[in-house]
Amino acid sequence: MQTGDIVTSWELDSIFDEAVPEIEFFRGRPLLILFFNLGCPGCKGRALPFANLLVFEGKDLSVVGIHSRFEGKRHLLSELKEAKKEFHIRFPYFQDRNDKNTFEKYQAGGTPHWILIDKNGNLAYSIFGSSPNNALLKLELKISELLQ
Repeated sequence: MQTGDIVTSWELDSIFDEAVPEIEFFRGRPLLILFFNLGCPGCKGRALPFANLLVFEGKDLSVVGIHSRFEGKRHLLSELKEAKKEFHIRFPYFQDRNDKNTFEKYQAGGTPHWILIDKNGNLAYSIFGSSPNNALLKLELKISELLQ
């Protein structure tokens, strides 16, 4: 996927028995997708809190999490549900179908991986990592540019 490409469908399964929205549901507003895994220290320690902060700040963008597994332990549905309380997750999140269908389709590099989509559904930015002085800083700058 290249910057400017239209980001099409995803393959997600519900964690909380809610309907999984189509990606088109988010058009008209920038969308930030966070690929994360509960076995990833950077996801739990930096990425989830950063995504929560964006929601808390009320930025004019939608945030969606996708729990993916490209390696490591398979997490039980009960663990994915418990994560909402444990990590104070304030945005909707879903499970990647077959652990990594959407992860591979969007060419994620690992977890955490961020996909920023503009209000027209085009890929604006894609970055792997959770370093505050690298990935999160760059991501915050890209979000600011999109929201101007």
